[in-house]
Amino acid sequence: MELQQMRYVVAVAETNSFTRAAERCLVVQSALSHQIARLERELGARLFERTSRRVRLTPAGEAFLPAARQCLNAAERAAAEVASAVGEIRGRLTVGVIPTVAAVDIPAALHAFHQRYPQVSIGLRVAASEQLIDQVKEGAIEIAFLGLPVTARPEGVAGRALAHDRLVAVVAPGHPLAGESEVDIARLSTEAFVDLPAGTAGRTQSDQAFAAAGVQREVAFEVTTVDLMMTRLIHQSLCVALLPSNYTRHLTGVITVPVRDAPARIEHLIWNRSALTPAATAFLAELGISIDDDGGADGPGRTGVHRPAGTG
Repeated sequence: MELQQMRYVVAVAETNSFTRAAERCLVVQSALSHQIARLERELGARLFERTSRRVRLTPAGEAFLPAARQCLNAAERAAAEVASAVGEIRGRLTVGVIPTVAAVDIPAALHAFHQRYPQVSIGLRVAASEQLIDQVKEGAIEIAFLGLPVTARPEGVAGRALAHDRLVAVVAPGHPLAGESEVDIARLSTEAFVDLPAGTAGRTQSDQAFAAAGVQREVAFEVTTVDLMMTRLIHQSLCVALLPSNYTRHLTGVITVPVRDAPARIEHLIWNRSALTPAATAFLAELGISIDDDGGADGPGRTGVHRPAGTG
């Protein structure tokens, strides 16, 4: 069994496509398919179900994938540790972020890190907080920035609480609430909302606030991520939203209104201590965070992370 074969399996599993996996691995598709078929013969089990429409892992593939990732991560860490021992930081750093992260200017932080450590290959994944926690646990990514309700905390990972924030109402410029200095949850319950899918951390913080107020709301539009589509729906007066106040400073074409009994959230930075690479350790150091002085993923700690005004 070769590392390259495992790398191909992971690429196919993550892209759900032999074609896209071959492009990612910079090989022709026939070569990638041949190596995976060879590995399947060696293992005596098929790893993927292939149809004309989709590719997905078999139960055997599901069992094989975590071990393959661990082997690849171990090999990369071994090479990175050797480089670190002679004073070089290299390897790969993959950072996970939620779309509404505001405690850290992620592009600026990655730029500064790249300038200092140009031999590190940097990757970025945008996903929901609960997905990022799982990926950090599995070692698929090294570091992640989350946003969670104050009633929740990331489990099974090391980390630091970066900033507290409250949500604000986001409405169209011509909306009746646009001229208000403040609004409450009861008033907002009469509006149609755009929000993330039920069960996600980003949705839960708002659902809890309406439940606490003893009112219900209609989520007429569900989106998988906070992006331009959400803003455009709001701008057309089709719906309103509740979004973190520090994030909304970057939005244009909409109006924000403070909410009297607004839900709150905490932004966290998390990592897997057992899978921390020299590159990830160096990135944390760039943010002013020492892994030896862990502030805890469930509480604020001292940190040199840059925070936008009004965060705390």
